[in-house]
Amino acid sequence: MALPSDYGIIRAEKEMLPIIPHPFKLVVRQVKTEEGYKADPSALKQLDVIRRLLNQTGSVIICTDAAREGELIARYVLDYLGYTKETKRLWISSLTEKSIREGFNNLKSSREFDNLYRSAKARREADWVVGMNASLSLSIAAGKSNYSLGRVQTPTLAMICRRYLDNRDFVVKPYYQLQLRTTKMGEELVMTCAEKYDTLQKLDMTRKKVCEEKTAKVVQVEKKQVSEETPLLYDLTALQQSANTKLGLTAEQTLNIAQKLYEFGYISYPRTGCSYITEDIFEQIPSLIALLKQHPRFARHAENFCNRTLNRHCVNDSKMTDHHGLIITENYPRNLSLDEQNIYSMIAGRMLEAFSGKCLKETLFVQADCNGASFGIKGCQIKVPGWRGIYNEPDEKEEGSLLPEFKEGETLPVLGIDTLARKTKPQPIFTEASLLAAMEGCGRNLSDEKEKEAMKDSGLGTPATRAGIIELLIARHYVERSGRSLIPTPKGLEVYGIVKEKMIANVSMTGKWECALHEIETGEVSTKTFTENINSYARQITSELLAMKLKRPDLPHCRCPKCGAETITVFNKVAKCGDPDCAFLLFRTFNGRELTDNQMLLLLQGKRTGYLKFISKKGKKYEASLELDDNYKIDITFKDNKPKK
Repeated sequence: MALPSDYGIIRAEKEMLPIIPHPFKLVVRQVKTEEGYKADPSALKQLDVIRRLLNQTGSVIICTDAAREGELIARYVLDYLGYTKETKRLWISSLTEKSIREGFNNLKSSREFDNLYRSAKARREADWVVGMNASLSLSIAAGKSNYSLGRVQTPTLAMICRRYLDNRDFVVKPYYQLQLRTTKMGEELVMTCAEKYDTLQKLDMTRKKVCEEKTAKVVQVEKKQVSEETPLLYDLTALQQSANTKLGLTAEQTLNIAQKLYEFGYISYPRTGCSYITEDIFEQIPSLIALLKQHPRFARHAENFCNRTLNRHCVNDSKMTDHHGLIITENYPRNLSLDEQNIYSMIAGRMLEAFSGKCLKETLFVQADCNGASFGIKGCQIKVPGWRGIYNEPDEKEEGSLLPEFKEGETLPVLGIDTLARKTKPQPIFTEASLLAAMEGCGRNLSDEKEKEAMKDSGLGTPATRAGIIELLIARHYVERSGRSLIPTPKGLEVYGIVKEKMIANVSMTGKWECALHEIETGEVSTKTFTENINSYARQITSELLAMKLKRPDLPHCRCPKCGAETITVFNKVAKCGDPDCAFLLFRTFNGRELTDNQMLLLLQGKRTGYLKFISKKGKKYEASLELDDNYKIDITFKDNKPKK
């Protein structure tokens, strides 16, 4: 979509806002050059190819992704090139030959998807109006040009900042519990008191009472047989969570790898938010599982599926959305990279789990009384591994040892009483895995039932866009990675402080949008009504932000690495020594990347930064750490440990 400059607005002034284009313009993808932004030559070349083909053809079949965004992309290209003839629609979820042939044998009229297109177009234009005007308004109010707000990125930033601040400001409180040591059938057991004490004085009162007794009486024995249902198939978000937790891959890396596997024809469509399959897909599952007899990790399990009734837990036509859950295809992969093998194996392994039997466990809970104090112990043993046997080897099947047999009323000897000292813990800072889960499930906390229902299957962002939102927050220097944790930068916390009470930082805005967009998709509401509401909100948020009086944060000071005096001030674009004879200067931007305050301070203190992500002039991505050398210039060390000035 065109930028304000394409509408003749070279420099946005306060009086010009909000900018509400009518109609919206489309432009060829832009790339940054020395002369400014220009149309991408490769995009121009490809559009010329499509234009030539459209002029030669009598009909067009749209074969983009079978979803809202895929529909929008195709319509945008055809509209931009002026194509107005009738089109057909290929609607498939897999790139296997069988799926493609079936899709072409059942082509649909593109008119069936007109409302889907209207919904997608309305969402895109609304994001532009709100995001563009909110970003420009905040930048003008702050006197800076590097602020960015958006319907999805801002509430995501708010979630990260809120969790970080709660964690940082959490007041740790100690608490204590008593543990009773006893023995049964020659095995020493430890039973824990259910009550928690906030002071040792309170605990000592109970401890004295318990120490007077030499035995404890069993007052409750509860044994249960528990069946644990199989997990559902992976959708994209669940796959990204698992890959982040198990493999340390970012959400964006996982999406890129899954996209490659899809394009090779090895897995079904990856950008799915659904964990179910339909009956017709279920018919193919036995033959797909049989393929895994070649898999070094799953061959034995795949063999065991022969002549076995498959679990139907994830088979449900009514819960299908645009695309079914992630499964492998009939094309068995060869010569994959290590990361590709790992992601393929995760999808294959989850598929085996989903169609396995339930896991059967036996649990035992024993409660004993010792002079009025209650102590308990739990045991659990897996009797039939079921789906848990896919990843657990025979000696790893137990979650805990099953306890000896107990009877109510029997007495146990008291071997000793110990004190267990613990501390309350805050909720952990978000990792990519936990943030993805929070983004997916954030609609559950909405009070409006209609909004909650609209976000039930979507959450904040879509499975395809969540990775991009995280990367955008990092690129904006609102958030940075620290190990696997996502930490807000001072800039991110500053923006959060400004907008935390506003609707743009609240997930309920997405809930309202999704309600309206769903009604556009079903033909219940016109796009005009939705657009009028969005434009009204854009005027409101613009007015609110422009009226704000923002205090400039205190600039950090530190010792100059060159002259040693406490004369360095870190400004927006440079760190500068206040002594004119010294004239030390360190620019904030290095190799196209803007360094954070923390990274600048590390350099000034003579320390090395962590590995940061850069993009070379040729567009190649690389990681390197930075450090000041003896001449106070930045020394760069790539991950392969080759320093370069």
